[in-house]
Amino acid sequence: MKSQLFTYLNRYVSFESEEIDLIFNSLSQKTFHKKEFLLAQYQVCKHRFFILEGLVRYYKTDSDGNENISLFGIENWWITNLDSFINEVPSHNAIQAVENTTVLYISKSDLELLYEKVPKLERAFRIITEKTLIAIQRKDEIYMKQNSKERYYSLVDTIPNFAQRVPQYMIASYLDITPEYLSEIRKNR
Repeated sequence: MKSQLFTYLNRYVSFESEEIDLIFNSLSQKTFHKKEFLLAQYQVCKHRFFILEGLVRYYKTDSDGNENISLFGIENWWITNLDSFINEVPSHNAIQAVENTTVLYISKSDLELLYEKVPKLERAFRIITEKTLIAIQRKDEIYMKQNSKERYYSLVDTIPNFAQRVPQYMIASYLDITPEYLSEIRKNR
């Protein structure tokens, strides 16, 4: 676990092993079972989560009961509801384990203390946040230019075993298409 975190963080900023020890010792670990919530809709998000193993979805349920998935998180990704985490307001979205998922997590207050002890970490999180925002913008730009079939192929080509890990109705929600149409696309591939 520590080596996984070390490898991940060193992609963005070079950390000494003592710094990684400080960071790792400030994190807690938890395993969420399939369908268990890391964050429930309308709850204040108290943590940032680093996914060691597993898969989560980030979604909201509208007033008609429809689930709208806007993001999936896989191994070696940080996930949180940033607005809720930073501003301590209820989240409009939920984070739920799609499969058994083990995470490292940290609270806002512990993260702020850690920034003081390991200033490089704040820089790393800034870079991670920038890259996340860029990925969201690119996804939006690409999806506006692609039809449903192209969006599906793009998704499965980018993350090869993703379609086997996620139920079809969730992929359809993420791609903003019906499960029936997704089934038709998959048959014709």
